[in-house]
Amino acid sequence: MTDSPRRLIAWTIVMTALAVAIMTALYFARNALIVIYISALVAIGFGPVVRAIEHQHLIPVGSKRLPRWLAILVVYVAIIGIVVGVAAMVIPPLVDQAQQLWRDLPSRIDRAQNFLIERGLISRRITFQEAVQNAPGDSTSAASSAVGTVATALGTLAESVIGFVTILILAFYLLIEGSTLFAGFARLFPRERRAEVLRAGAEISTKVSAWMTGQLILGGTIGATSAIGLYLLGVPYFYVLALVSAVGELIPVVGPIFAAIPAVAAAFTVSPRTALWVAVFFIVQQQLENHVLVPKIMESQVGVSAVVVIVALLIGSSLFGILGAILAIPTAAILQVVFQSVLNESQA
Repeated sequence: MTDSPRRLIAWTIVMTALAVAIMTALYFARNALIVIYISALVAIGFGPVVRAIEHQHLIPVGSKRLPRWLAILVVYVAIIGIVVGVAAMVIPPLVDQAQQLWRDLPSRIDRAQNFLIERGLISRRITFQEAVQNAPGDSTSAASSAVGTVATALGTLAESVIGFVTILILAFYLLIEGSTLFAGFARLFPRERRAEVLRAGAEISTKVSAWMTGQLILGGTIGATSAIGLYLLGVPYFYVLALVSAVGELIPVVGPIFAAIPAVAAAFTVSPRTALWVAVFFIVQQQLENHVLVPKIMESQVGVSAVVVIVALLIGSSLFGILGAILAIPTAAILQVVFQSVLNESQA
């Protein structure tokens, strides 16, 4: 009897130490876990598309269906082709617009200074050389700061490219072996619960795929409205800028902001007033997108209520920034399925 409390205390200490060790390991491996989670979401989301291509009847093959690896490659090639096509359409006109804006910049700065002088806000013109000389900090520190900024940006870009390639490769193998892996996971549960686990897995796959479809609907809606608005405002290359807005919509929080910058810059080549109206247009569009389009489209597509969508976006962006906002809605959908399965089991 005297050994029982000691054993309980020892067991508690060991379990607590093990829990702390596991949490510490998870914390240090958080970046790898995020990559794995994103890869799993990509594999789950592309699963129905891969299965549809796998069982297609348009291309005659020797067997009843295409090899799964070939169906996955078809999806990857299609995505890469779309990205390359969008870049080919977007980059050249944007470079032309940037060059034109750079050529017109001195005259526009002169007009802006005339405007400020006429209203007594400044007493004389300020040259570019004076602006550089009067900038805070010496030239050496400014140069070193610029070099550091460029190095940091290049490092971040390299990490992003490596992470993107890793996600594609891991998602490829998850798509190939996903059914086997999930079947093995289901065997960890009692036999009477396995059917419920498989059903929940299928529902999660449907919801994540629906989330991806909802993202495409949002991108198409923003792209179409941007094209109409920029055309009516007389902005050049409005179709390209609308395409940039559609792609930017896929990145929560900062995507629409970055998409609005080239549109405002292009509008400046027309007139400052046009640029102001374009900025107002994007602000209004972004407010409607945040508070109306995203909640309603995600509610209809994913089956997650508008309140849950907004709360998930707020929590996700607060915890992990842009990445958290991107992963917020599919994570909320997965948690909804898990909680619903647990509640159904407890009520049974």
